[in-house]
Amino acid sequence: MAIPGKPITVTLVDDYDVVLIGLAHMFDRYRDRIVVSEINANADLQDDIDIVMYDSFAQPESDHDEIQALVENPLAEKVVVYTWNFQPELIENALAQGVTGYLSKTLAARDLVAALEAVHAGETVVSTPPKRASSNSGLDWPGRNEGITDRESEILALITQGKSNADVATLTYLSPNTVKSYIRSVYRKIEVSSRTQAVLWGLDHGFAPDHHRIDHWRGGP
Repeated sequence: MAIPGKPITVTLVDDYDVVLIGLAHMFDRYRDRIVVSEINANADLQDDIDIVMYDSFAQPESDHDEIQALVENPLAEKVVVYTWNFQPELIENALAQGVTGYLSKTLAARDLVAALEAVHAGETVVSTPPKRASSNSGLDWPGRNEGITDRESEILALITQGKSNADVATLTYLSPNTVKSYIRSVYRKIEVSSRTQAVLWGLDHGFAPDHHRIDHWRGGP
């Protein structure tokens, strides 16, 4: 538990370093209020943490095991999900598991900090479901420099992991036709014509999950 007047300690959880480091840097201007203590590609924790932020990029939001493991971890006081998927059943299931924040990736950094402070103070915070919009400009994702959008990047990451179109549609809560449209757009941008070529491109450009931890980010505890 944070000491009054001290910054809230936050651990970031996802399988992609570039995503987490971009998110961590969003808090640089707010280090008097939020300190990122760990960046973690796994559900294990090493420090006592006020809030764990589970970033949903290319993560199986419809598979609740990882979120449940974080909620049940005695080192984590609170768990929030950071996402652009706001289907009512996802929100309902997350809250039923014990998640106390369901936060939109469209939030400006100052609003995200305020939401985390409200969660730490004991509130349950659910962002207003956003209209489809770009993620916060401070974020990052694989392929961004190649002109791939955040949503396209997530889909390419899932394809690189070996997911079928049906799997991708289920995990992203998109229709099969929408998934196909995103895949066609990605193929054009990376100049490939087959799934095998797309997977090989993804493996060469940071779309394979990372599996390690960055401890004590920028001097965190």
